[in-house]
Amino acid sequence: MILPRASGVVLHISSLPGRFGIGDLGAGARQFTDFLAAAAQGYWQVLPLGPSCEIFGNSPYMSYSAFAGNPLFIDLADLVDQGLLSPGPLREAPDFSEYQVDYQAVTAYREPLLAQAALEFRANPSAEYDSFCDGTKWLGDYCLFMALRERYQELPWYRWPVEVARREPATLARMREELAQSVDYHRFLQFQFARQWASLRDYARERGVKLIGDLPIYVSHDSADVWAHPEYFCLQPETMLPTHVAGVPPDYFSATGQRWGNPLYLWRDRDGQVNQSLYSWWGERLGRLLELVNLCRIDHFRGFDSFWEIEASEETAQNGRWVAGPGLDFFEAMRQLLGDLPIIAEDLGIITPGVTELRHRVGLPGMRVLQFAFDFDEKNAYLPHNFTSTNTVVYTGTHDNNTTLGWFMGEELNEPVRDLVRRYLRSDGREINRDLIRLALSSVAGLAIFPLQDVLGFGADCRMNTPGTSEGNWRWRCAARFLTDEAAAWLQEDTIFYNRTGSFNREA
Repeated sequence: MILPRASGVVLHISSLPGRFGIGDLGAGARQFTDFLAAAAQGYWQVLPLGPSCEIFGNSPYMSYSAFAGNPLFIDLADLVDQGLLSPGPLREAPDFSEYQVDYQAVTAYREPLLAQAALEFRANPSAEYDSFCDGTKWLGDYCLFMALRERYQELPWYRWPVEVARREPATLARMREELAQSVDYHRFLQFQFARQWASLRDYARERGVKLIGDLPIYVSHDSADVWAHPEYFCLQPETMLPTHVAGVPPDYFSATGQRWGNPLYLWRDRDGQVNQSLYSWWGERLGRLLELVNLCRIDHFRGFDSFWEIEASEETAQNGRWVAGPGLDFFEAMRQLLGDLPIIAEDLGIITPGVTELRHRVGLPGMRVLQFAFDFDEKNAYLPHNFTSTNTVVYTGTHDNNTTLGWFMGEELNEPVRDLVRRYLRSDGREINRDLIRLALSSVAGLAIFPLQDVLGFGADCRMNTPGTSEGNWRWRCAARFLTDEAAAWLQEDTIFYNRTGSFNREA
């Protein structure tokens, strides 16, 4: 894949401005798209779009489905416009915070309204809805899974009655009949998400803005994906619990590593043959995301070369081992299924020559994060003078980093390193967020991306996620008043100055 010389901004849907407690696919998303267009930005990168789990702190990287959209992102005002809701409940919405998502309060407010809209819709479903249900392969398993979670008081699927957990055909047929209304409700939610997302994508395309999605390499154990296809994962046959789980060894973010807890894939069968059914599922998964976005960032790309295997009984990620992944064969299979692969490889962390070789052979751009560049080593690969290819995506920071202002001013850096940063940037540090963005824009990397917090100069209190912690993450929101003409103007000026408008105002 050849990247155009362009730039863009990271902002998750949940962080968008809006009246109803969480960002959604409505007016706030269009306001942000207009801001990007005014700032001459060609890309908007979002985090994974799936329905999040409260037990995992509503992380978008631990979802109930690798295919479904998050119902909390459905625009309620659009349901009013469709005649499915009266405007009264929207006028009487609670006084939600503009700056933080209270997931419990948001869910309590939104779910009854979504249920009411579904009831209204059920009386007069459309041909478009019927076509969506008939043509969406993953929908049946996902909707039944969610209905069953409600039946069994939100217990994880491996604690359901054994005949349901093991998907005995006669039992599933009976459950589909008994839970038909609940299943239909979840179909309605996914239909609304799909049509609203398509409308937003069209709106962005008309304004020259392309969308970048994010695909976690692993899926949650308690998900429709693992329940529907346990044969793709390392599970104990008796308990359906993982034998081994995913994570990474000790690194920059954590001294004990990160034990993510996702079940690992069975890339090969007992005879050592490629699991072709798993490959087909992956083709469907990638294909689904590429229907929604123009580019896809695969999180933890190195897991395709080798992955960190942790025994499920281990409490941390320290005592794991590297195991060979599916490698080039996987990507050749994906090309046969999907054609060109517009993918960004997240190749951060402990990267071996094998990982780099795999990325080069597949022809995917890798990532460079400027916050990782300043360690007194002039050969650091993240320093822009060491970038060797335009087929690179440079970030000031990611969703897992502190904001640039929080990073520069906080305890992550000591004063000698701060001096080094100022020297490299030829900066006095007073506008460190803009200076680091300019460094990204000026680099040879084909694509430069920065979190909205860095564009706006926000501090550590606006950080999206702190790896290795379970409280207070994924909640940050941007109030509408911060998306100012002044912020768009300086970013536009610098984007033009560094010749990064090559993809702007072209058809996606």
